[in-house]
Amino acid sequence: METDNSSSRSPEKEITHLVEVHQLSLLRLCYAYLHDQDLAEDAVQETFLKAYRKLEQFHGKAEMKTWLSAIAINCCRDIYRESWFRHVNRSISVDILPIRTEEPNIKEDYITVEVMKLPIRLREAVLLYYFEDMNTQEIAKTLNISQQAVSSRLQRARTKLQKALDRFERSDQDE
Repeated sequence: METDNSSSRSPEKEITHLVEVHQLSLLRLCYAYLHDQDLAEDAVQETFLKAYRKLEQFHGKAEMKTWLSAIAINCCRDIYRESWFRHVNRSISVDILPIRTEEPNIKEDYITVEVMKLPIRLREAVLLYYFEDMNTQEIAKTLNISQQAVSSRLQRARTKLQKALDRFERSDQDE
C-alpha cells in the first residue's frame, strides 16, 4: 500500500514521484486500451497533466493508483471517441505487442489477442483486474460503476475468453 506523503511534498515533487511510480503501469493500461504506442504515451502524458492540475483536490478517498487509472481511462476514452480514431485499423496482433524476454507461449499470445478483441467495457475490467491487479471495489471506483457491474463484466469476459480458448484448443488438436 502506498503511503501518502503529498502533504510534505511540493506539487512538482509529488507529480515527479507519481510519474516514477506509476508511469509504466499506466502506459501498459493505455496501450492495451488504445492499441497504439504513440497514443498511449499521449494519454499517459495527459493523465499526469490532469493529475497535476487536480492534485490539491485528491483527498485520499481512493488509492493513488485507482485515481490515476481512472484519469488514464478517461483520457483513453476521449481519444477513443474522437471520430478519426474509429476509422483507423486498430486490430492487434502479437507482432506489435512489446517484445518479451521469455520464450513465446502460443497459448498466452492467443489469449492476449483475444483480450484485446473484447468489447471495450469488458476489456477495461479485464485489464484492471488481471493486468493492474485491482480488486472489484477499486475497479468500480476507477470506472465509476457498481461492484456488481464489474463482476458482471468480468464474468462475461471470462465466458468469451473461455469460448476463444476452447476454439484454440480444438484447432490445436486438429493439427
